[in-house]
Amino acid sequence: MCYGARNMIKKYIKILPVAAILLVFSAHADVVLKDNSEILGKWNLYAEASKIDGEKKAVKVEWDFKDNGVLQTTATDSVGRTKEMKIAIKYSVENGEIKKQTKLGQEKYESCKVVEKEGSNMVLKCTFLFYFLTKI
Repeated sequence: MCYGARNMIKKYIKILPVAAILLVFSAHADVVLKDNSEILGKWNLYAEASKIDGEKKAVKVEWDFKDNGVLQTTATDSVGRTKEMKIAIKYSVENGEIKKQTKLGQEKYESCKVVEKEGSNMVLKCTFLFYFLTKI
């Protein structure tokens, strides 16, 4: 092998770990929302998990982000006595994140970062859980 080729291979070997680190960070970079227009409408919340790559618990909830700052949630419980529960909570988009009300009737909010948003799929990281949604 000639001297020039050997030096080129050494350079690539030194660059590979840096490139791998950058790739990992870019894959998990949060999505910064400009405003609520990027999330308006109905979303099917189909799973939640404590870790993004952890075991997902299946849920059946519809989130409807309204233009007036209201998030209408409709939870379906096929085995429960209520069958369906609707709750309207407040939300806003601030500093690229979703701020949503945690308790109805109280002005307590949690921040939810959009971890992934591709096509009709979105993953949110809120205070304690990751939420997996699909646009309806």
